[in-house]
Amino acid sequence: MHIEPKGVRIITRGGHDWTDRFPAIAKAAKKLDVATAILDGEAVVLDAQGRSDFGLLQQSLGDRGGKRISTDAIFMAFDLLYFDGHDLRPLEFTARRHLLEGLIKSRDDVIRLSEEIEADGDRLYFAAREHGLEGIIAKDRESTYRSGRRGDWQKIKCIQSDGFAIVGYEHSFVARAGIGSLLLGARQGRKLVYVGSVGTGFNERTANELRAALDKLKVKKPLVEYSGRRKYIVWVKPALVAEVEYRAWTHDGKLRQSSYKGLRDPEENAGIFEIE
Repeated sequence: MHIEPKGVRIITRGGHDWTDRFPAIAKAAKKLDVATAILDGEAVVLDAQGRSDFGLLQQSLGDRGGKRISTDAIFMAFDLLYFDGHDLRPLEFTARRHLLEGLIKSRDDVIRLSEEIEADGDRLYFAAREHGLEGIIAKDRESTYRSGRRGDWQKIKCIQSDGFAIVGYEHSFVARAGIGSLLLGARQGRKLVYVGSVGTGFNERTANELRAALDKLKVKKPLVEYSGRRKYIVWVKPALVAEVEYRAWTHDGKLRQSSYKGLRDPEENAGIFEIE
């Protein structure tokens, strides 16, 4: 989030200007008591229990490739890169956090401060898991700001969620839009490998949108090795990346207890899970 005398810009990780898609966040940013600043954070939509929900965010933006304006999203700020003419990136995280706390004081506004907790990592992780949170982030207090993942911070997931290529779908005569389940692929070296299917997490609207998009990508032969039943399988080009939540992996490399959360936006460098 870039706050400047001439206005506010909200830039995505992929470098796209989405200011118009988050009008409430942009309006709130103009009210912050600062002339120039660059904040790092995440746009989220909260569920009824106050937890961030990727699926709700996708719905508010109109899913993959959508251009809908989100009125539900709020901005969770977790770092400050630039402040009133000063580049803060060379400073350690503790100093940047102190300035960020002085800038964002409300806990209930559209722009909120991502909560920081000093605690034993294991205890905090289990507390987050009990509350159904996605996970925790651990940061080195003495680290300077550097783009990308370089080891200064770690993401520890309670609930596994990753991107998988949709390589086909199982046609059903009773399920919504005729999609019984999506067949998923992950990268292993230079090829895609089949890692199972997901048959939950769809509603009528998302199922219909998926069916319309997938039917434009049909191919005659699968692009992954597949040894299951083929009678009702429709194969597609792996152009769509689904965000899938899952609990674990089976012994033969398939997802366990998976649930569809939405489609990743290709403009935001939608990554496909890579198997080591």
